[in-house]
Amino acid sequence: MNSTHLVIGAGPVGSTIAQQLAARGDRVRLLTRSGSGPVHASIERLRGDATDLDTVTQAAVGVSAVFHCMHGSAYAADTWRAELPRAEKVVLEAAGRAGAVVVFPESLYAYGHVTGPMTEQTPRNADFGKPAVRVELLRARDASPTPTVSVAASDFYGPLVRTAHAGERMVPTVLAGRTMRVLGDPDAPHSWTYVPDLGAAMIKAADEKTLWDTFLHAPTAPAVSQRELVQLYADVAGVAAPRVGRIPTWTMKAIGTVHAGTRELAEMVYQFDKPFVLDSSASEALLGLAPTPLETGAKATVDWWRTQA
Repeated sequence: MNSTHLVIGAGPVGSTIAQQLAARGDRVRLLTRSGSGPVHASIERLRGDATDLDTVTQAAVGVSAVFHCMHGSAYAADTWRAELPRAEKVVLEAAGRAGAVVVFPESLYAYGHVTGPMTEQTPRNADFGKPAVRVELLRARDASPTPTVSVAASDFYGPLVRTAHAGERMVPTVLAGRTMRVLGDPDAPHSWTYVPDLGAAMIKAADEKTLWDTFLHAPTAPAVSQRELVQLYADVAGVAAPRVGRIPTWTMKAIGTVHAGTRELAEMVYQFDKPFVLDSSASEALLGLAPTPLETGAKATVDWWRTQA
């Protein structure tokens, strides 16, 4: 297989994948609007617009896989619907011209409200807000003649992860010993995906043609509550665990009536109000991968955050 790959987006997922590919000796073209991203001899950082067909087509020449890790410019359904389908259409066409597979990191939003553990067979038919946009994107990928793989993950944690419930909202608070206020039920089991595990799964899915045109779950450790994750971060950091309080859902919804950002966040509180568990066992067997133990991932996360201070 050609060992040159195109990665679009240099957020935590795109940067992690680029570094993992480079570490195994592959060449990487990393496309972002700003030309940013990790520095490595095997990573060529490109500046360009991922919604421009000529730009993406040129960047994809000769690659075997495209890892499309682009985010919307705002956390809102209207923004996602205006930006993401257009970008994915361009990427799918450009990759098709190059004969490459497109691998997408995916959320669990498309599952909508669930009553039990999510498996790859759980219906993905959410019909409201941001989750409905994810359903539309998945259907467009299925309809494309270009081979694709979508690898779904739960809430992120790990090095490079900032804008996340288990990222900048939680780790600096634990290290500072401040009260941690969480959304939803602090004691409800919740799945957390270590971003390096997601990256490894996406690379393996690109390498194995038998996995193309499938929907997979990233290897994810057994679910723990937000309170348990706070305690784990404190333990590996060698600090006392802070008190954990709850932000009432009604408060979020009330503020959301006048504040758009809070309204978009409140839409997803259902994922924290009750058990929200990802079962990745079937995909782990297909990928031949296992999740990083939570303690190991938490230690790496805390160590990275301490370098940021």
